[in-house]
Amino acid sequence: MSIVEMRVPTVGESINEVTLSRWLKPDGAIIKLDEPICEFESDKATLEFPAEATGKLIHVAKEGDDLEIGALVARIDTSVSVGEASAAPAAPAAPKTETAPAAPAPATSNYATGHPSPSAAKILQENAVPAAQVQGTGRDGRITKDDAQKAVDTKAAAPAAPASPAAPATAPTVSFSDPASFSREVERKKMSRMRRTIAKRLVSAKNETAMLTTFNEVDLSELMALREKYQEKFVAKYGIKLGFMSLFAKACAKVLLAMPEVNAQIDGEDLLYHNFVDISIAISTPNGLVVPPIRNVESLHYAEIENKLKELAGKARNNTLTLEEMSGGTFTITNGGVFGSLVSTPIINEPQSAILGMHAIKNRPVAVGDKIEIRPMMYLALSYDHRVIDGSSSVTFLVKVKELLEDPITLLLDI
Repeated sequence: MSIVEMRVPTVGESINEVTLSRWLKPDGAIIKLDEPICEFESDKATLEFPAEATGKLIHVAKEGDDLEIGALVARIDTSVSVGEASAAPAAPAAPKTETAPAAPAPATSNYATGHPSPSAAKILQENAVPAAQVQGTGRDGRITKDDAQKAVDTKAAAPAAPASPAAPATAPTVSFSDPASFSREVERKKMSRMRRTIAKRLVSAKNETAMLTTFNEVDLSELMALREKYQEKFVAKYGIKLGFMSLFAKACAKVLLAMPEVNAQIDGEDLLYHNFVDISIAISTPNGLVVPPIRNVESLHYAEIENKLKELAGKARNNTLTLEEMSGGTFTITNGGVFGSLVSTPIINEPQSAILGMHAIKNRPVAVGDKIEIRPMMYLALSYDHRVIDGSSSVTFLVKVKELLEDPITLLLDI
């Protein structure tokens, strides 16, 4: 017997441990070289683990196990090949009976019919769609990501069941709940590795930085008018809409280059100043918040920023971001306004020194000269590390960003 041991590979410089989130192949399955056998969840991404040989798979670790780099995951018995498994002698035929012969069983393969791919499985699980209800169009009937998304869309578009005919009006009766029927169940569920990492980093940011937050508000009348006036031409030329995020990112990038202390970070007893702006954009996913950076925002066109943001958001929600795409960043922008937040105090994304929080746009009465007018207003919040950034610098930064957004022509003309 020849055994190949499968051990956790090195997946990144700062990653010392992973979680075996899911087996893709059952114990005892005959697998081929480079065929994915399981999924690892690291601090930053989910990775497929390919087989290092062809043969019979023998599970060692269990789903949910936390494994250090180099830990044993599985063994592969290479003395049992795919060809030998298929050439194994058939079981003796059962005695003939008068019943009609059964239909021949379909040929099996390493991809079981109806088995979802990793990305498809996540989509089905997040939307509570049973895999048994999805018709797979992939290899050997495997459920692809497109199959899963179509099933979710079909479920969402299904008409609601017709309401039952109203019962004849009767005199109202009062009934009281029986406390014995109340639910008192508690479900214990292990935190995902990403959620545990988020928890540790948030606590670290609160404990290890001198974090303060300063606030301001911005009148978005001119910015919204500009987008409305040129949106159609922008889409016709670049094939994507001009969003608020690219405008905010460019405004921040311009001010960050003029105020390098806000774009700096601590490294031991040194301060690192960057002559470029890599802005991390907070993206909400079913597994938690991720902050992949858009690099060199100061040098990108608005359409390039929008396209990059769309690409990163799609990968984040499909759990396909690479470690490289998750690393770096000199400043972060988070938009709680998309969820309805009016004002908040965002937490610094270490080792960065500042984060800008955008919020919901609300029509509010404001003083304009000697008159009161209704204007679309947004609160801005800048959380910063007071060890690196002085209070006056934080206030000045936010005021400069506000001025650019309230007079966007100066931003577009770079004056």
